[in-house]
Amino acid sequence: MKKIQYFLIGLTFFTANVFAQLKAVQYKDAAQVLNGMAIQPTKASAQKPGILVLPAWKGIDVHAKATAEKLSQLGYHAFVADIYGEGNYPQTTADAAKMSGFYKKNTNLYQKRIELALEQLIQSGANPDNIAVIGFCFGGTGALEAARKNLKVKGVVSFHGGLGRDIALPITPINAKILACHGADDPFVSKEEIAGFQQEMRDAKADWEMVYYANAVHSFTDIDAGNDNSKGAAYNEKAAKRSFEHMQLFLNEVLNK
Repeated sequence: MKKIQYFLIGLTFFTANVFAQLKAVQYKDAAQVLNGMAIQPTKASAQKPGILVLPAWKGIDVHAKATAEKLSQLGYHAFVADIYGEGNYPQTTADAAKMSGFYKKNTNLYQKRIELALEQLIQSGANPDNIAVIGFCFGGTGALEAARKNLKVKGVVSFHGGLGRDIALPITPINAKILACHGADDPFVSKEEIAGFQQEMRDAKADWEMVYYANAVHSFTDIDAGNDNSKGAAYNEKAAKRSFEHMQLFLNEVLNK
């Protein structure tokens, strides 16, 4: 029992110290107040690379903040975006589904919130010419939307994100390089959606790659997702580790770090 208590105390201390490095940043979309989080790199880099982190459908969570902290240790400026805004944070999964669904249908609004967060990342010290976007689940969809909008980013990484696009909009050339990390057994992304995404990438003449992870379903990077694949969303340690390493290789290439 004492060992467990010591472990929990140590974990609490570690988490508190990690997140203490994150600085709350308030910004706006017109009258809507947004609450993001910024963190500086622990080691200086002449290139000042920056990473925008787009959270999953419930908004800024432990996973998004921990990812930003890891990125800072790797030498990146990082900023965690607030997509929903103050007073609009989902309290339940039903809320999250409704709110994320709204932005998926209104991609122009989603792209605008991403662009505003990118401005904050630059203001925090990142080189405006050396930026990438990464996202998880709903945020993974957002990362792809940043590429579709041709926001000024060099690369995007989608972790278990939705791959569909607004078919009312034409497919145009995509400048940013794209990495899609996908659970091979993800039940929430159909074969048709995957095929459509891959054809879109070809039609957009994008520099893209898609990596599948065995025995992985949705949310495979999020330790809080549990470990029951039958629920459709679950953590997979191997897939989480491998996808993070794939992301590092990708970022090292696109950001010339």
